[in-house]
Amino acid sequence: MPGPDLNLLYPLEALLSEGSVAGAARRLWLSPSAMSRALARLREATGDPLLVRSGRGLVATPRALELRERMELLVAEAQAVLRPVEKLDIARLERVFTLRTGEGFVDTFGAALIARLTAQAPGVRLRFVGKSERGQALLRHNDVDLETGVVSATDGPEMRNMALFHDRFVGVVRHGHPLATGEITAERYAEGGHVLVSRRGQERGLVDDALATLGLKRHIVAMVGGFSAALALVRASDLITAVPERHTTVPRAGLHTFPLPVSLAPLTVSMLWHPRLDADAGHRWLRDCVRAVCGSGENQP
Repeated sequence: MPGPDLNLLYPLEALLSEGSVAGAARRLWLSPSAMSRALARLREATGDPLLVRSGRGLVATPRALELRERMELLVAEAQAVLRPVEKLDIARLERVFTLRTGEGFVDTFGAALIARLTAQAPGVRLRFVGKSERGQALLRHNDVDLETGVVSATDGPEMRNMALFHDRFVGVVRHGHPLATGEITAERYAEGGHVLVSRRGQERGLVDDALATLGLKRHIVAMVGGFSAALALVRASDLITAVPERHTTVPRAGLHTFPLPVSLAPLTVSMLWHPRLDADAGHRWLRDCVRAVCGSGENQP
């Protein structure tokens, strides 16, 4: 049997992206009737209507929504195959890279990363965006070029990742706090008032689980959504908080830091990107720069 007509891939991508026959026709410089015929052939090939009438417009079927993300990658890879490989002149590169990072990354690594990129490519700019609930959708839809964080089971299996550095949680109090002197036992630590950092609003964390194995429970006075807020409260009170050490190097300045008296597994912070950017020379250079800054200690004061 003959294989599928691969000439239908571009009309399919255009139809799914535009959501209309007229829009897809304009995008591919075809007549509306030619695009209508292509849609009819696509419906026959896929066994699905793909786009159905809803009022005056068309809406995508569940099958079409499933295909849309795959088509973006397929078309991008096809274009890369048919594009000649060019040697990248970093010094003349003009591009905006969007990095999605956790709180504390810009404070700790941002200045060193910008300095490194600017020295090599003055035309490159960085756009930092915070974490949101959309997760890997931003990488899939090409809204984000690179993300940093702890790889989890919920990350898309197709995503590429590379370890940057290991981090650990440490305790933080103001100078003059009772925990700033003497041996810090689990009992002394649990007795104080604590600030819990929870971006998702959870009422307990890894520290609470570790204390529970020792039969202890800490008194959580406040819950905040980020490290900066927790450190601000600690700086102006007798409260205690636990934050990742390397991610908070700059925000912790002027505070007393100590090892936690409980056992917690270290964190591996990685960078993640979509496979469509694997072979992109500019993106490879960006990944090298991020890895060099995060792994070499260039960020340290």
